Amino acid sequence: MMHTSVIDFDTCGQLIHASQDRLYRLAYCYVKNEHDALDIVGEATYKALVSLHTLQRADRFDAWMTSLVIHTALDWLRKNRRLVPTEREVLDIIPAHEPDLTPEEQMDLYHLLDSLPTEERTYLILHYFEERSFPEMAEILSMPEAKLKSRFYRILHRLRAHLKEESL
Repeated sequence: MMHTSVIDFDTCGQLIHASQDRLYRLAYCYVKNEHDALDIVGEATYKALVSLHTLQRADRFDAWMTSLVIHTALDWLRKNRRLVPTEREVLDIIPAHEPDLTPEEQMDLYHLLDSLPTEERTYLILHYFEERSFPEMAEILSMPEAKLKSRFYRILHRLRAHLKEESL
């Protein structure tokens, strides 16, 4: 049975183009390498175009595309060894949402984030770097919002405990 898409290829391309910087930053948060992040966004774009017919609602495109980038990045991490970025690369890509943080504090935050398991890192990236609400995150990760909040706050509690230990 042939499915018809709720948006056409041109619209899909325009939506991806409009969010390409955000999608790149998201991929970079996982792989920490400019070229690999670009490859991931390219592969996720290809996957979006090939599976566009599976998108059921046009208003869900952003969440759907974000999910594709995350899953493509996770696949990449499973297949490839991790590369350690230089400090300059990290500072160039960290969003400027926290203007009160010094470069050293930004690096500490980034290293702490990098120390988390990939699944846990995803929650924090979506919420703090992507500025996603809990309902949006639940949609992107295909899980109930209550379960997502529970995991999110458990991760924060563990991070706070870790930071308190380090400051002692």
